[in-house]
Parts: sequence; structure tokens; C-alpha cells
Amino acid sequence: MTDTDLIPAVPDIADGALAARLQAALDNKTKPVGALGRLEALALRIGAILGTEQPVLEAPQMLVCAGDHGLAARGVSAYPSDVTWQMVENFLAGGAAVSVLARQHGLALTVVDCGVRRDFQPRPGLVSRRIAAGTADASAGPAMTSEQCAQAIANGREVVRALPGNALLLGEMGIGNSSSAALLLSRLAGLDIGLCTGAGTGLDADGLARKREVLREVLALHAGATAPLEALAAFGGFEVATLVGAVLQAAQERRVIVVDGFIASAAVLVAQAVRPQVTQRCVAAHSSAEPGHTLLLKHLGLEPLLNLDLRLGEGSGGALAWPLLESACRILREMASFESAGVSRQQ
Repeated sequence: MTDTDLIPAVPDIADGALAARLQAALDNKTKPVGALGRLEALALRIGAILGTEQPVLEAPQMLVCAGDHGLAARGVSAYPSDVTWQMVENFLAGGAAVSVLARQHGLALTVVDCGVRRDFQPRPGLVSRRIAAGTADASAGPAMTSEQCAQAIANGREVVRALPGNALLLGEMGIGNSSSAALLLSRLAGLDIGLCTGAGTGLDADGLARKREVLREVLALHAGATAPLEALAAFGGFEVATLVGAVLQAAQERRVIVVDGFIASAAVLVAQAVRPQVTQRCVAAHSSAEPGHTLLLKHLGLEPLLNLDLRLGEGSGGALAWPLLESACRILREMASFESAGVSRQQ
């Protein structure tokens, strides 16, 4: 599962000369040095990813990967598993939050059935890469076989190869997938599962305690799954593994990767564990209300653009942050320099 046919090369894109030119261009805009704060850091990052001092974000793609989780039967979510397929229908009908935000910001929305326990009628915007009707129960055995995990990663790479543009926004749907994200964070970052686990879709205190207890059982059962892809196969899910492949492909193609919440970030965590330079291409859209998300972003070395106490997933945070990326690019391309505007510099 670790050969180069499955995991593509993701080279280091650090370029000191380009970074210096980008910084000089920003410092020469008609403003005090650093006056646009973190928007300037974002402009530097996007310019570095795209390898240019005049970055243009083209044909941005919102990719929402969906899958069901066998572990949901253990009561780790406040919602029933049927909500996964119901929300896929909602995405495709245009009624979900991410659907609305994607329309608002001109983001092309693609929904991938990675393993939902429901057959969908073919229609525009839906891509079928279904491996099985949901993963197995990770509290009884591995959520995925190694072959299923490898296929999901390959599917994610294939889906991204077929998408246009130079920016990929990550989204997901899967009842129970905050448990997978917590398990992956605990195992790959060496953190106590209690710190990584939150209420997800809205568990009460008793439900959260039960969830933590179940996840401790799962961690103990799969104590030997320490390598990144072994952990991914053990904990799931199909949509997370598909996103891992999508992240790796987008990173290889040097696309800007806009990372949404806890689950999307967990996919980046796995991708980063096998190809450390992946995070050079990533922009963290926000820090969610899930307690593990802040820890995960810190582990990845990514600073979120927004903090709105979101806990929806879907890619909603990425869509909300998108205008900031566009603004950062326009500042580099369109804002006047002191010389071109005839504005005096600071004394």
C-alpha cells in the first residue's frame, strides 16, 4: 500500500527566491508594511503554492466525499446512519449549507459516493466510487481491508485528476466520521483519545462519555495499527480514505488545497504522514468547535483563517473562507505599488 503507484511523489516546493519576491511585492503595495495582517501571509502562501507572483485561482472545485461507518451502530453519533444518504440527496438537490455556499461563491460541487448504504440514481454532480455499503464496525475488526483502503485512495486520486482548476476544497459526509477522525488523530499524533473526541453532531454529556469509552476500546483492539495507512484501514472510513487520495493528487498537481473541518483535516493528517510536504499546499479554512480540530491543526502546523464555532463539516468552512483566498490573490495582482500610484512612502 505504500508503493509509488498508490502514493505519488509530493516534492518540496519551498523557493526562497520566489518567497522574497512575493514579500517585496507585498511590502511595496500602498500600505504600511504588514498592514493587511494575515491576508498577506495568505497571499504569500498561495503565491508559493502556485509558483507565481501573480496568482489566479481557476475553476475551484468543492469535493464532498460521502460514506457510512459500521461503528455508528455503537451509538457514537446523535444522528442515525440514514442521515448520510439523506444529506447526499440534499447536496445534489442544492439544499445543504455547502450547496448554498458553493453557489454563492462560484464553486463547482462534486459529490462522491465512496460507500454509502444506499443506491443513488445517476445524475450531474454525483460520482460513484462506491467500495461497499459502509465500512465494517471498527470495534469488531478493521473498518476496511488493506485492499479497500488502497482502492479508496486510488479513487480519490482518479476523481481529482478528472477535475479542472488549480484549487480543491475538501468536504465530507458520513455519520460516525468524527469518531474516525478522533481515532486517527489519537494514533498518529500520540494524543489521548479523550482530548481528541468531541460531541460530533451534538451528543449530550452521557453520549459523549459513551463515545469516548467506545473509542478507547477501538484503539486497544487495533493497537498494532501504527503505520498511517494501517491506522486508516483500521479506523475508516471510505470517505476519509478517498479524501486522502484526493489530497495526495492535488498536492502532486500543486493545487491549493482548502481544508475544512475535523474530518477533512484528518485526511490531510494521514496524507501528511506519508508525504510530509503535503501541508505546503494546504490552507486551513477554520478551526471548528470539535476540540480535536485545534490539536490536529497544531500538529499539522496550519493556522486557521476563521473561527466561527462551526461543527457542520460538508466543506462549509472552506466555502466560507474562499473569498479570503480570492482577496489575497487580488491584493498581489491588482493593488498599486507606491511608484505606480505616486504615493509617498513612510518617513
